[in-house]
Order: sequence, then structure tokens, then C-alpha cells
Amino acid sequence: MRPFFKTWLTICLLMPLAAHATNREQRLPNVNGFTPKVHSTTSTAKSVKLTVNRPTQLSKAHGQATAGLMAVNTKQSSNVLSRAVNVLGTPYRWGGSSPSKGFDCSGLVKYAFNDVKAVDLPRTSNAMASGHGLKVDRKDLKPGDLLFFKLKSRQVNHVAIYLGNDRFIHAPRRGKSVSIDTLKKPFWDKNYVIAKRVLPKEQNSNLRIVQR
Repeated sequence: MRPFFKTWLTICLLMPLAAHATNREQRLPNVNGFTPKVHSTTSTAKSVKLTVNRPTQLSKAHGQATAGLMAVNTKQSSNVLSRAVNVLGTPYRWGGSSPSKGFDCSGLVKYAFNDVKAVDLPRTSNAMASGHGLKVDRKDLKPGDLLFFKLKSRQVNHVAIYLGNDRFIHAPRRGKSVSIDTLKKPFWDKNYVIAKRVLPKEQNSNLRIVQR
């Protein structure tokens, strides 16, 4: 009976220690789903402070860096490009805005942005260029931005969707179909006027952490 008694006594002694350790672990702060290993109260405060304050500083810097330029919402941008690319080859039709009836340039843009609830674009390219979105420098173009051109006109009369790497997708003109072209071609480079970013700003996950 002595070995059994010894084992029973050991268990009785260890149970309070195990319970204390469990309670101690439950009191440790949980940051971003991770419970840090802490060796002292001072180090705990410092580690939590660094983890929480750093996103605040980043968010401030981000706000200053993008004060005149909205960050691209990559998910919505991808959806817009996907809708546009999926109708490649659809014939041009003046006033058209669907795969079954064809597209003109602004009709294609309206169709591509149709699922973005925060974006309500006007019907013509000139109206899109005049009062919607944020102006973007050519060197800062991102996929999903709108490109505007003047083709044998004194005002904007053509719009396209930027794909990246100087390429864009558009419905060119009568007798053509939805296709991909490039700003590197002299014709498009010469007639390029302005670019606009109309997609809503992407939410910063760091800001949500700071606000808790």
C-alpha cells in the first residue's frame, strides 16, 4: 500500500499547483489571438504596449502618405477586372451595356463595376471623368483605375479600365470588340488625358485592432 499512498499524496500536492498555473495562464493578456510568454510584470506591459501602439503609428503614417491617394481595394479591383476580362471579344455597340447586346466604352465600365455597391458611375465617359473618383498620377496607376482619352475631340470621349503593366481593357469603336491594349502605343499615349480611382478605400485591419 505504500507505493499507492505515495502516488495519491503526490497527486494531492500537485493539483493545487496545476490549478494555480492554469488560472495564471488565463489572466495573461491575449493580443491578436496570441498569448505571450511573460517573465515579469514589467515586460508584459512593454510587450502589450508595443504591439498595440505600433499599428496606431502605422495607421497615422498611412493616412499621411495617402491623404491625396486612396489605397486600392484589391478584392473589389479583382472582381471588376474579372467581369471585364470575361467579356473579351464582345462586339462594340454604341449604347450597349451587356454581353448579349454588346458594349460601348462607358457601357463596359458600368458593367464591370456593377457589383461594387459603393460606386455609382454616370453613363458617359465625359461625366465619369468630370466628377467621380480621385485623380491619379500616371506613375501611380493601379488595377481597376479608370483611364480617360480624347479621341478626335476637345473633351473626354473614351474610357478604359487599367489592368496593370501599362495595359488596359476597353471597347474601342464600331467594328471592333472588347480587347486589351497598351498605353505604350503612341496613339493611346498621345490621347491619354487623366486617370481616376473610383473604388472605395480598402479598410486597414490595423485600425480595427487599435479601436478595440
